Formats: sequence, structure tokens, C-alpha cells
Amino acid sequence: MKAIVLKDFGGPEMMEFAEVETPSPKGDQILVKVMNASVNRPDVIQRLGNYPPPPGDSEILGLEVAGTVEAVGADATRFKAGDRVVALVGGGGYAEYALAYEEHAMTIPDSVSFEQAACICETYITAYLNLFMLAELEGKNSVLVHGGGGGVATSAIQLCKALSPATTLIVTASSGKLERVAAQGADHVIDYREQDFAEEIRRITEKRGVDVILDHIGAQYLAANMKSLALAGTLMLIGVMGGIKAELNLATMMVKRQRIIGSVLRSRPVTEKAAIIDQFETAVMPLFAAGTIEPLIDARFALKDAAEAHRLMEQGGHFGKIVLQNQD
Repeated sequence: MKAIVLKDFGGPEMMEFAEVETPSPKGDQILVKVMNASVNRPDVIQRLGNYPPPPGDSEILGLEVAGTVEAVGADATRFKAGDRVVALVGGGGYAEYALAYEEHAMTIPDSVSFEQAACICETYITAYLNLFMLAELEGKNSVLVHGGGGGVATSAIQLCKALSPATTLIVTASSGKLERVAAQGADHVIDYREQDFAEEIRRITEKRGVDVILDHIGAQYLAANMKSLALAGTLMLIGVMGGIKAELNLATMMVKRQRIIGSVLRSRPVTEKAAIIDQFETAVMPLFAAGTIEPLIDARFALKDAAEAHRLMEQGGHFGKIVLQNQD
């Protein structure tokens, strides 16, 4: 099969469209003929050499795929050849065929296209896991989502509006994305380049602070995030693009009974990911089937042009997801 392989760690020029061996499903695995895959920020970090796949998973980039089942392992019973599936994978998505555990795959609703389905797993599951399963957002007063325009942020906005509509939704974004973020349903949008988001949160919430923050920046935002949290608020940390070390006033955190939860999806055990996906399939997939939420696709590239897709992601101007498509 054809796949994107890395000649070495480094820039997009290290990505090569090459012939590799087609994998075979074992045990409870399925082999998916990939119609579409999505590009995610962790793919870029892996390409740079800073995010290796879990042991046993493919070293080929790509964390989510949509396509049809080509073959199943001896212990796989849920799907059969020809079924339309979307799957979360530990690696291997940038290829014509990819392996997935059957418990990490879901049936694609008839109303959802392959390219839409390819946008679901990594960002929507990440947003749902952190906001609703871990931070228990539903019914709370307010939430702050950083990085409006990115895949996780746009997914989070849609999920918040659908699953907790009474919660005040505040989103940070760059000046060029403010209007589009507001159009997605954010109640307040903060220009993080021109405004102090902690001061804006203080103003918007009348000094109360927000109950939940979803953050992928890390150290650079830690002080302002903690300042923005309400009493008993929760900071969900899902990335460290702004550094990994920062000082924290533990006394204030204790008095305000605040929580910081670090969370990564990819490295979780197979059974743990299966439980998360099972809950997601029950709570969220019907929303896709009904058209209540719909993935935002910013750009499409042929699989062989994945390097160009990475360049676009690194420029940071995209709004929503970047999709790769296989050509027969």
C-alpha cells in the first residue's frame, strides 16, 4: 500500500509518499480501507520527533480514519467487510489501509460522509472527554475554551452548545477569527493578542471566574488560567504549546479548591479508550446522525500532498479541520 513515511524527524519535507507493507488484522483488530484521514496538531509534534506512538502502534502518522472494513481479525465480531466505520487509531492513519481495534471504531451514520467522519474521533472525543467526562461541564455556569478556530476548539464549541446550552461559553481567538468563532455560537470571544483574557473573564463573569477551562497552551497561560478559574473550578490541560514549566500559587489553589487535570487521549490503555469511545458513541454520535453538529472542514489535500497539509496547519490560519483523501 501507499503511505506517508518519515525519512527523518524534522520539517514537512521529511514526509514521503512511499510503498509500505499492508498490515494484517489480528485478534480484535479490523483493517480499514481509508477513504479519508484528518491532520491533527499531534501529527506535527510527532513529525518533529516529540510525540512517539504508543508501543505496538504504527509509526506512520495519523490518529483518525474513516473508510470501509477490508478485513477483520479472528476475534473481531462487531464489524464485517464493507461496513462504513470511523476509528481512533494510535498511528497509521496517513495510509491506504490502517489497523484499528474494533472497540475503537464506530459505525458512520448514513447521513455523514467519509470526510466528515474522518474529523470526529481525535477532536470531538478529546473535547467530550475533557469537558463532559472529566470536568463534568454539563449544567455548570461557564466555560473558557482557548484556541478558537482549531479542531478541538471548534468541536468543543459545538458540543457545549448541544449538550450544555445554558452554560456561558467564552472562547479566545486571534483577531482574524473572532467573527467566525462568534458565528459558531460563542457567547463571548476574546482577542488573546490584543486583550488580557484574565481581565476579560473577570469583567464578563463579574469577578466570579469560570467553572471550566480547556487549555492546550500550558505554562504560558497557567497564571492567567488560575486567575480566571472560579471557586472549585477545573483547568483541563490538554497541551503544552506554550511551555511545560511554570510557577503555581498552591495556597490560592487550595483555598479556592481548584483542580488541574492533565489529560492525553493517545497514550491511554486500549480498554480505557474503548470505554471512552463507547460513552461518546452513545452521547454524541446521534448528534452527527441528526445533523445537530457537523464537522467544520477548512481544507482538503490528497494523501500524497500531506506535507502541504502540515504546512497549512503550522501557519495557523485554518479554521476547523484539515482532511486528507485517498485517490483510487
